[in-house]
Amino acid sequence: MTTREREITEPVDLCLPDGRLNPAAVGWTRRPLHRANLRGWGRTKRWEYWGIVTPSHIIGVVASSLDYAGVHGLYVLDRAAGEEISRDVVVPFARGTVMPDRSGEGTAVAKGGGGLDIRITQTPGATALRARAEGIEVDLEMPSREGHESLGVVVPWGPRRFQYTVKDVGRPVRGRLVLGSVPYEVREEDSFAVLDHGRGRWPYSIAWNWAAGSAPGKAIQLGGRWTAGTGMTENALFIGGRLHKIGEELAWSYDRADWMRPWRITGPRVQVEFTPFYERVARTELVVVGSETHQCFGHFAGRAQADDGTWVELDGLTGWAEEARQRW
Repeated sequence: MTTREREITEPVDLCLPDGRLNPAAVGWTRRPLHRANLRGWGRTKRWEYWGIVTPSHIIGVVASSLDYAGVHGLYVLDRAAGEEISRDVVVPFARGTVMPDRSGEGTAVAKGGGGLDIRITQTPGATALRARAEGIEVDLEMPSREGHESLGVVVPWGPRRFQYTVKDVGRPVRGRLVLGSVPYEVREEDSFAVLDHGRGRWPYSIAWNWAAGSAPGKAIQLGGRWTAGTGMTENALFIGGRLHKIGEELAWSYDRADWMRPWRITGPRVQVEFTPFYERVARTELVVVGSETHQCFGHFAGRAQADDGTWVELDGLTGWAEEARQRW
């Protein structure tokens, strides 16, 4: 299904004064322009997720406020050894969690048990990501390059249920990762970062698909399920940092009995095959709420179509594809 999506080019508030969705906020952007002026409690979700891919490791950092809890985590996969380290905490009522109302501005803070400490400092020139937990230390900088665009989308389920997301894919990154006492350099020339910035008011139960992959000079961002029927999608091709919006719902095909089999993601402008090399499983159960995510890391092949009709080869992109199911 092809959608009719409006590009927003001026700053806009996500919500009306009474907390309902601002109709003028529904659309997509090439840079963050929304102020997430959310109000009220219950069903309100705020998060910052950074995924970093290096030749030797994959790093995931999440800071989130789900109203009733802060769910924070620090994850590292050793790609060669196939070994992962995960430090996750749940903080009642998200105490001590700070979430700015604009992407790219302000500082996000999350702290929890076991010494977990996450601080994400955002300025016009760069984002600094510092995260620490037992046995793990991350100190990274993601510079903002001239001409680099990100995909912002407001997905409307209704006037009181909606989500604003920013997917910034293929962001340059540099710094270091320390595991135990062993440091690893993160170099711009062979590493990249992906941001998932989220602010909204969600239904109790929902599922989504998400895929993101990068290589020098190009990147792909694909989503599904959670946007179906809303008139909006979160699909885009990036070439030289320039965003090419793909306004169609995509078909996702994968084996839930064997997540390591190739995934296929297709549509009029997307013909992608994703081959995993590692599956990460994350589950959280808190009585009436819970989540289950199968995030597969791997390589992309296939092609996607740019705005001018040119087909761009995606062979060699590295990243992930996932299915997430939430009760929250």
